[in-house]
Amino acid sequence: MQTFLGCDKPYEKADTVIFGAPFDSTTSYRPGTRFASRTMRAESYALETYSPYLDADLEDIAVHDAGDLELCFGDTPAALEAIGEKTGKILSDGKRPMMIGGEHLVTLGAVRAAVKRYPDLHIVHFDAHADLRNDYLGAALSHATVMRRVWDILGDGRISQFGIRSGLKEEFEWGKAHTSLHRFDFDGLEETVEALRGRPVYFTLDLDVLDPSVFPGTGTPEPGGVGFMRLAEAVYTVCKPLHIVACDICELSPVYDPGGISTAAALKILREMLLALNH
Repeated sequence: MQTFLGCDKPYEKADTVIFGAPFDSTTSYRPGTRFASRTMRAESYALETYSPYLDADLEDIAVHDAGDLELCFGDTPAALEAIGEKTGKILSDGKRPMMIGGEHLVTLGAVRAAVKRYPDLHIVHFDAHADLRNDYLGAALSHATVMRRVWDILGDGRISQFGIRSGLKEEFEWGKAHTSLHRFDFDGLEETVEALRGRPVYFTLDLDVLDPSVFPGTGTPEPGGVGFMRLAEAVYTVCKPLHIVACDICELSPVYDPGGISTAAALKILREMLLALNH
């Protein structure tokens, strides 16, 4: 099996386990994120394992690539259950799950498993979109509702959102009352990190937080986002000091990335994320 570059340590010895969740059945605009993990694996061999930003190397940390899940595209609850089972198994083995989506709804399956092990779980969420709708065209399970469904589990005061620049007026108003919603950028991130030190955190990164001039290969591009280095710095801010028990990156859609620049950006963020978690 092809693995992500530098992520070929045996499962038994790994601290972090990568797996793909190739699911995009509820995508509201342009599908294609189901192809992200396999495209990223193939393209990862154009990337060095060494990060000059962190002076660290993937070869020196214990990461195992467990491959992709086989998910039922016609049954969203079944797909989420399979994601939860995989996440739960990795957590029960004392390892950190790192999931590669897929659309953002895949996060819900992983959070369901993580909160069983860590009842006081908190969420740090980077995204262009609020994802706080109660339903999308009548569907309660959608990538547009994922943070609302996470809130159903966790309640107020445990979801911190950054980079949000798109959503219904009702989503922003609801977020003011029930989540810590930060518009446009990462202002307030350092204060949030200080407040979360020592607590179990699930970190979910929707790559469309990046500006589409940097990251065009996504299903719902939203102008006005951050640049690559600003995102990398925010990833370091979260991953270095916090107790990240599980994490994901999602919403790369390679079919809208003919030049490969979005996949390259996703891979570099993945590398920096893995190294920061083990720095």
